Amino acid sequence: MNATAIPVANISGYLFAHLDDLKNLRTHLLAECKQRHLKGTILLSKEGINCFLAGPQPAIEEVILIIQSIPGLETFRAKFSDSDHQPFNRMLVRIKKEIISFGVDGVNPAQYTSRHLPAATLKQWLDEGRDIVLLDTRNDYEIRTGSFKNAIPIGIDSFRAYPEAVAQLPEQLKEKTIVTFCTGGIRCEKAAPFMEMVGYTDIYQLDGGILKYFEEVGGAHYDGECFVFDQRVGVDPSLRETTTAVCFHCQTPLDEEDQSDPRYVVGISCPYCYQSDEEKYRKLIEQRHADLARLTQPLPGSIPMENIRPLNIKAQFDGRELLSILLEIFPHIEESEWQQRLDEGRFRDQHGKVVAANHIVRAGERYKQTMAIAAEPDVNADIRILHEDEALIVVRKPAPLPMHPSGRFHRNTLQSIMNQVYRPAARPVHRLDANTAGLVIYAKTRHFCSTMQRQLLDGTMEKTYLTRVQGHPQWDRHTCQVSLSDVASVAGSREIDEENGLPCHTDFHVLHRDADGTSLLEARLHTGRTHQIRLHLWHLGFPVCGDATYLADHQVAATQTLPTDAPPMLLHAWKLRCLHPVRGEALTFEDQVPAWATAR
Repeated sequence: MNATAIPVANISGYLFAHLDDLKNLRTHLLAECKQRHLKGTILLSKEGINCFLAGPQPAIEEVILIIQSIPGLETFRAKFSDSDHQPFNRMLVRIKKEIISFGVDGVNPAQYTSRHLPAATLKQWLDEGRDIVLLDTRNDYEIRTGSFKNAIPIGIDSFRAYPEAVAQLPEQLKEKTIVTFCTGGIRCEKAAPFMEMVGYTDIYQLDGGILKYFEEVGGAHYDGECFVFDQRVGVDPSLRETTTAVCFHCQTPLDEEDQSDPRYVVGISCPYCYQSDEEKYRKLIEQRHADLARLTQPLPGSIPMENIRPLNIKAQFDGRELLSILLEIFPHIEESEWQQRLDEGRFRDQHGKVVAANHIVRAGERYKQTMAIAAEPDVNADIRILHEDEALIVVRKPAPLPMHPSGRFHRNTLQSIMNQVYRPAARPVHRLDANTAGLVIYAKTRHFCSTMQRQLLDGTMEKTYLTRVQGHPQWDRHTCQVSLSDVASVAGSREIDEENGLPCHTDFHVLHRDADGTSLLEARLHTGRTHQIRLHLWHLGFPVCGDATYLADHQVAATQTLPTDAPPMLLHAWKLRCLHPVRGEALTFEDQVPAWATAR
């Protein structure tokens, strides 16, 4: 302690007694303590008082007299120690159900408590080698700083767990002489009587706990220091503050060796709670899967509900009638269907006003379409998170499962479900068709999403698929660069458009040709057009097995999301290679090979 510093007096004390009018008592004690510039905490309940205060000794002594003047608290006593600084940040007086949380009916220290064993008597017994059991009733993290030699730790993280821990003790201890102890004695006022209630026959409690033992007989038979619940953290047998710190995150006491550990970061972590990024995200992914299971059992869209779909007006549609642009954007929906929805008043502008078929729209406007109340078709919701870090999420999307709300699907979509798991919402970097399974990358922010999408555009991101096709290609490797239309046709399908279409590039590699007349191919995308792999293979005369839209003989069917009991489309997003948007390192993700990809 600094020789020029004025010592700060620290007291701790409790008394079980019946108290009434707690609100007025709280106001009275708070005012008296603040008037004397004291800091700390006083807990009040109908069962008594528990007090931790620090400040100038004369002020402390005055408050003790004030407490003793309260009916029922006349015998209140406190244990003193000194520190060279104020260990508390503020002054609090709180009303609690219990001054020491235990939660067991029938334990009332104001009416009955076990025999108190004076510190000097315990020392004498230990000096003599008497056959006793020392039971440490404190939390595990407190015991880490020190305890009596050969004491049995009860093994708890919270005092409310004490009854369950007692039930785990060996049955033969019930016939032993047991001395319970804690920091200041208050927990033993409940712990010891409880043990008598459950059949222990020879129970004592150390009077005043470890702190009074230190005060009266020193550190004999005790190893280490005593954890205290203030900024001092630990005191030695001379009741002087030690160099022990406490981890802000997990509250574990830390000695000098712990504090020199590189995993100790003040206010963040320590050697006992530190987790590597890999450990942290592994545990987080486990929680994500638990959330996904809860959100998809039953499927969110299985409950009939009215859904809202937005419609944003692009510049190219400025000044046109609403019905005409609906027919252009959604050509697979009949005009009669749109007319019926408009006549039913299911379209509203941004002010909530119903609009008609001939309503003139303006660029930048946003309309809302109310969908009819209905349950959504079933989907495969076996969504798996394969990787997560501070920027990216890699998801294995099952099939059939639409990525975004469209058509008959709103809540039974990957994006809708992901929005419930991730707050703020995760953003998909790219898309997969509803009937395509495999890897999808999500980004945690708009910035990360833009960064990853630039990799798609410049070819930095590599996407490789597995697919089983009808027929045996004559070539082992082939590059297809046939252009595709970007305008939706029947059931959202696209068309080959070599004159005006968007440029496309897919590399194919035959992995094996099988006896059933099908072949397994690897497809690598250099561009990412809608249905690109399916259309290129269809154009080459090798349609994807299970594709219900692009059929053999160059036929197209009006089929969208497959039923869950239909044969699957054999197209799987297998591998992804990209650069991490924060660290710049190359990342490769590979999904498990589906069963249909083995040789037949």
